[in-house]
Amino acid sequence: MTDPAVRQAVRDLLTVPVRDESAGYLDLLEPERSGRSPSQRLMENSVFAAVYERAWRPVFTRLFSLGGTSTLVAGRALTGRLGRPGDRRVLDVACGPGNFTDRFARDLTGDGFCVGLDFSTPMLARAVADNDAPRAVYVRGDAHHIPFPDGSFDSVCCLAALYLIGDPLRVVDEMVRVVAPGGEVAVFTSVQTTLSSVPGARQALGMGGFRIFGRDEITDRLTAAGMRDVRQQITGQGQYVLATAPHDD
Repeated sequence: MTDPAVRQAVRDLLTVPVRDESAGYLDLLEPERSGRSPSQRLMENSVFAAVYERAWRPVFTRLFSLGGTSTLVAGRALTGRLGRPGDRRVLDVACGPGNFTDRFARDLTGDGFCVGLDFSTPMLARAVADNDAPRAVYVRGDAHHIPFPDGSFDSVCCLAALYLIGDPLRVVDEMVRVVAPGGEVAVFTSVQTTLSSVPGARQALGMGGFRIFGRDEITDRLTAAGMRDVRQQITGQGQYVLATAPHDD
C-alpha cells in the first residue's frame, strides 16, 4: 500500500487539481473519450488490462526480437538501471498496470518515489491492486501534458508504449521538460528496420494505431530538446534510447 506521506508529496507536486482518488489513484481527467485508435481502445479494456503484463507484454517483447532474447536482455539492463536504489524521483509514463512502476519504487529511499502515469482506468485499477509498493503512486493524466513542474524527476521513462500514443514526439518533449538537470530520459519503442520497411507494413500497422519510428526520429528529438549523451541500442524491431539532461551552468 502506498505510504500516505509519499502520496501527499505527489499531490503537492501536481500542477493539475485531483478530481477523484476513490479508486486508489489520483485521477486528473474527465471520463474517457471515444474515438481513440483500436490499440488505444484495447488498453482501456478491463479484460486486456488483467492479462497484459502476465501474458501480452512478455510475448510482445519477444516478438520485437523475432523470437530471440536480445530485446529481453537489453530491457533487463535498462530496467535495472532505472530501478537502482537511492533518494530519487522516477516517472513512468504510460505505466499500464504498473509492473515497472512497482519495480522502480521498491528500493527508493529518503524522499524518493515513483509515479506511474497513464490514461486508462482499467490499467490503473490493476496497478493499484497488484503493484502498490509503498513508494509507488499512480496518476491518471495526459502524457501530452505531463501534470508536473519542470525538472521534477531524476529519471523519466516510457517503456513499450510510445508507439501507441497519439502525438508521441510531444510526449518526448514533455518527458524532457520534467526531467531534472543531470537526470535521465529512457525510451523503449519501435524502430524502422528492413523488415518494417516492406511496402505497406507501416501503413497497415498505422491503421491499428501502432507507429513505427524512423531510425533517428527519437534520438534526433531528444538532441533537439537539449539532451546530452543520447545513446541508442537497436534490438530486432525495437530500440532502447537513453539520454542525459545537461546540468545547470
